[in-house]
Amino acid sequence: MWNTVSLVEKFDQLFPASEKEKRLFFAPGRVNLIGEHTDYNGGYVFPAALTIGTEMVVREREDGTFHLASTNFKQRVSFTLDELTYEEEDDWGNYPKGIMKELVNEGVVLKGADILYEGTIPNGAGLSSSASVGMVTAYGLASLAHASLTRVELAKLCQRMENHFIGVNSGIMDQYAVGLCKERHAIYLNTMTMHAEDVPLELHGHKIVITNTNKRRGLADSKYNERRAQCEEALRRIQLKKPEVQTLSDLTSSDFSEMEALIQDELLYRRAKHVVTENKRTNGAKEALQNGDLAIFGKLMIGSHLSLKEDYEVTGKELDALFEAQRKVEGCIGTRMTGAGFGGCTVSVVKAEAVAIFKEQVTKEYEQQTGLTPTFYICEAGNGVHERQWEVQP
Repeated sequence: MWNTVSLVEKFDQLFPASEKEKRLFFAPGRVNLIGEHTDYNGGYVFPAALTIGTEMVVREREDGTFHLASTNFKQRVSFTLDELTYEEEDDWGNYPKGIMKELVNEGVVLKGADILYEGTIPNGAGLSSSASVGMVTAYGLASLAHASLTRVELAKLCQRMENHFIGVNSGIMDQYAVGLCKERHAIYLNTMTMHAEDVPLELHGHKIVITNTNKRRGLADSKYNERRAQCEEALRRIQLKKPEVQTLSDLTSSDFSEMEALIQDELLYRRAKHVVTENKRTNGAKEALQNGDLAIFGKLMIGSHLSLKEDYEVTGKELDALFEAQRKVEGCIGTRMTGAGFGGCTVSVVKAEAVAIFKEQVTKEYEQQTGLTPTFYICEAGNGVHERQWEVQP
């Protein structure tokens, strides 16, 4: 738990005094247990919220100006309601700014605000720091304005902002998980229908261990948009002969031979193949978790990583080095990359008594392979975005 009183004190040091009420909101990061690069293909995902995330202290203003600060960045950002445009020099401030623009477009009345952010999610690690900032801003400002937007509507709003304001063609998973996950549960989500099911995350003496490669990966700078475009092209080719196929996730493994003939491109076929097989793995993982069969769950995680490496080609040297080191450790029943790829993190399921040796062995081998030192997070599944309460000393 963060020292929320300390964060409020930092706010008071940064911004002029005001009689208006300060309020505190929190949005978690997320880890996707399995179901990678499927959300923008109408497929299944299986994420959980983390207990690390983004805290936001906010106080409304009446002059139509916004003043943003973060304990994670030296740069402060200011603008008015008439200046809700992307500006490269505003750097991290473009994420909240884009959210404000989307809220205004939805008819939410914003009056201005002083805002201080503090995050414990490593930036560029693939744990959805951007979605966390976006959702805490959307939820907090909507609450201040008494707007009647649901969490699902806010998640879609945040996705639109990333797509159109930032220029990253992300799917809905990150924002949905950050907004709607529940403590000690994962969300099994059909991203086409938006049907969601809360699944208890019962690990029976195992821990979720997230390992950061410490190779920073900027989502907008990665090949994420390229992979999405490749999937769209594969789908377009299929639809020329089978217009009833709405998404790649409408296909099953029994369609593979026909799919290859329709796509007529080996690279595009492998991209589509990953989506189809990953959906199957995700459905199997949900069933395994509900049945308490962690051995099968772990095997499906490993299969997911191999598909992301061989068919989708989004892993890279560092993630593959972590994966190989981790799967060798006795007590690690499953491991895979999580997030967009090209750096970032792996997620592993490790017996509680093996966590210490897991960290020791993986660190040693990974350093030898890459020259980088990994960072480990032993994680619990937490709640989605919410308002926090705190005691303020008089």
